Amino acid sequence: MIYLGIDTSNSPLAIALAKDDTILIEETLNLKINHSLTAMPAIEEMMAKAKIKPAELTHIAVAEGPGSYTGVRIGLTIAKTLAWSLKIPLHMVSSLKVLAGNGQFFDGVICPLMDARRGTAFMGAYEGESLESLIPDQHSEVSEFLNKLKELGRPVLFTGIDIEIHEAVIREILGDRAFFAAPQNRLPRASNLIMLAKQSAEQDIHHAVPEYRRITEAEANYIKAQGGGES
Repeated sequence: MIYLGIDTSNSPLAIALAKDDTILIEETLNLKINHSLTAMPAIEEMMAKAKIKPAELTHIAVAEGPGSYTGVRIGLTIAKTLAWSLKIPLHMVSSLKVLAGNGQFFDGVICPLMDARRGTAFMGAYEGESLESLIPDQHSEVSEFLNKLKELGRPVLFTGIDIEIHEAVIREILGDRAFFAAPQNRLPRASNLIMLAKQSAEQDIHHAVPEYRRITEAEANYIKAQGGGES
């Protein structure tokens, strides 16, 4: 089995190829780049390096969100197109769970975080080698989610490129129970994505949709104009 993993859900681009349980090649670019222009060429170049032809792929794995609306859509569009054209299975994994994989051997709670501006973030809570979900992925006020973590009474490892943005409030609420992944362990890894995809069910390609975890700005503006509040 040969898996291609694609994660464009945030600013880093993470891609990888794995044959059975061996990671053949993995690339992560933590640059401000346009995924719509760079993701597919990067995939083609990586496959050429690994001497893997498209027809040899047997599975496609993609990060389903949450994250950047545009980024999530780009990755899923590429993944669905490849899976459909090659007639191979598509697997989708939470972008936060992919990040949580960076700390799966941490003795405590793992909290992946993606900043969503205005004091909010996409966050989740996982534990153990199997990355069992303790608190579901959600879009939340950071302080509100941190208080949920505090109630668990356990050490918490934070991972994700945006944790520095919220480090002060994390330390204020959790104190010495807060731990922070090293810089190299804050980036999404497509190898994590592939390994998690192997444990997930095959998705119906035509009905596969992103998991944004919040409504779009256009939807929020419409609800506000109708006199309602954002859900």
